[in-house]
Amino acid sequence: MQAPREYHSFAEVRQALAGRLERAHRPGLFDRLDWFEALHRHCFPAMPVRMLAAREGDGEAWLFLLAPAQRRATALANWYSFAWAPVFGGAPDAPARQRLLDALARHLRASCAQVDFYPLEESAPLLAALRRTGWLAVGRPMGGRHLLRVEGRDFATYWAGRPGRLRNLVRRKGRASPFTLAISSTLTPALWRDYVDVHARSWKEAEPDSGLAFLNALAERESAAGTLRLGFARIDGRAVATQLWTVENGVALIHKLSHDRAFDGASPGTLLSHAMFAQAIDQDRVAMIDYGTGDNGYKADWMEQRIPLHRIDAFNPRFASSWLPAARTAISALVG
Repeated sequence: MQAPREYHSFAEVRQALAGRLERAHRPGLFDRLDWFEALHRHCFPAMPVRMLAAREGDGEAWLFLLAPAQRRATALANWYSFAWAPVFGGAPDAPARQRLLDALARHLRASCAQVDFYPLEESAPLLAALRRTGWLAVGRPMGGRHLLRVEGRDFATYWAGRPGRLRNLVRRKGRASPFTLAISSTLTPALWRDYVDVHARSWKEAEPDSGLAFLNALAERESAAGTLRLGFARIDGRAVATQLWTVENGVALIHKLSHDRAFDGASPGTLLSHAMFAQAIDQDRVAMIDYGTGDNGYKADWMEQRIPLHRIDAFNPRFASSWLPAARTAISALVG
């Protein structure tokens, strides 16, 4: 086992990785170096990064972290992240993964009083590593993701299984609908202007400029890769609803929905969702659709499975300043 290395710039990490966390080698969006780098550049530009690597033989493990305060570290993630996890390379087996995680947890304990990680789909291995290396670590469920496993169905079969209220809504609003629906896999400046215009009139809180810049970078990158699915509902040529999806390796990810509040009664967003799901299932032939984090009620109408996400808070008992927060967190976890 080599001693863990720590990096504080993406240029250093890119050189150290030599392409191992690029698209060609990583099937999932959320463990690629491009994802972490763009998230930091646009959403946390003033916050230092701590990127840790441990290696044993051909196996490696990486933690991509932020340093929001002295002796603090937190996952490099936010509401755009469907999941965060240690990133493994070289296919280490389960015992090797635990040794790698132990080395990283031990390295963090030398300099941090408190660390937290969220959103984790599987928290047990990291939680165990923290506890083995002397951290006071608390894990708890926090939120979830909504998934649809297509299991070979065509869209008609999937749609027949949706709740009656949703099917009736689409049938009623679809009759003589004034909206034109279109889905593009190529981003253009005009389409992005339409996206920003719809979002400004959306029921959602206004996206900060940093968020729009991040989404624009994501859309440009995925457009170049052919994985973008940018949908619009328009009336008289003006966009009134939009959805940003990506489709890759049999998985569709729903990143962002927006619609003009003035058209709530005509449900352009729901009609657009119907078209987006139909294309993902019948044309892109995806095996899974992931609606991302958040327990919004409408997601359950479209999806069939909810998986819990977890948060880990860990406190270093060497620092007296961590004792009271550790006690409060433990009590909070016990009472739910």
